[in-house]
Amino acid sequence: MKLVFTKNYEDLNIKAFEVMKRVVKNNPYAVLGLATGTTPLVLYRYMIEDHKAHGTSYAHIRMVNLDEYKGLPKDHPQSYAYFMCENLFRHLDIEASNTYIENGTAQDEQAECARYNKLLAEMPRDIQLLGLGSNGHIAFNEPNTPFGSETHVVDLTENTIKDNARLFADISEVPRKAFTMGIKQIMQAKQILILASGANKADAVYKTVCGKVTEEVPASVLQLHPNCILIADKEAASKL
Repeated sequence: MKLVFTKNYEDLNIKAFEVMKRVVKNNPYAVLGLATGTTPLVLYRYMIEDHKAHGTSYAHIRMVNLDEYKGLPKDHPQSYAYFMCENLFRHLDIEASNTYIENGTAQDEQAECARYNKLLAEMPRDIQLLGLGSNGHIAFNEPNTPFGSETHVVDLTENTIKDNARLFADISEVPRKAFTMGIKQIMQAKQILILASGANKADAVYKTVCGKVTEEVPASVLQLHPNCILIADKEAASKL
C-alpha cells in the first residue's frame, strides 16, 4: 500500500485528482469505480473544473458506483444516484447510460444484487475510489463482512447511521439498509484509491495500515491489494 500524507483536506483532494486524471488521460475508455459522501466532493469539483477548463473528456468513460440506500428512489435528494448526478455526472460530457448504480427501490433484493454482480463482472474497474468509515468500513461493508462478499443488502450499524445523519434533516430519516458492492469486487479493481480526512478517521487509518488483516476492520484487506494508494490528511494520519 502506497501512503500519501497531506497537510489538509484540500491538498488531499488535489492529490486524489492527480491520480484520477492520470487514469482518464491514459485510457479514455476507462471504467471508474466511484464513491459518495463528503470526502470526495472536492475531488469531483476538480474533475468538473478540469473538464471545463482543459476539455478532459468523459464521453467514453463508464462510471460505476459502490452503493445506494435501500428504499430511496433515484430522484430523492439524499439518494446516491441524485448525489452523483448533481455533484459530477451532469457537469461532464458523459451519457447517463454510461453511469451505473444499484436500484434502491428494487423490490427483489436478490435479483438486484445478481444484476449488479453481472454488471461488475462485465466492467472491471480501472480504478476504485473509496472513502474510509470511522469503524473501518469500505462502501457499506461493515465490520465482519466476509472478504469474499459480492453485492448484497446490509443493515447499517448505528455508527454508520450517525456518521451519515449530518446529511439528513433528522437521524430518523437515514435509511437503515443499503445495497453495496462487496469486498471481493472492490478488490478486483486494477487500482484502489482510498481517502481519509479528519481526526475521527485516525483510528481507522491506523488499523487499515498497521493492524492485522481482519474482517473486523474491512479496510484492512487493502493491505493485500497490489496497487492501492491511501491518501490521508494530517489529522487522519495522526496515529501513524
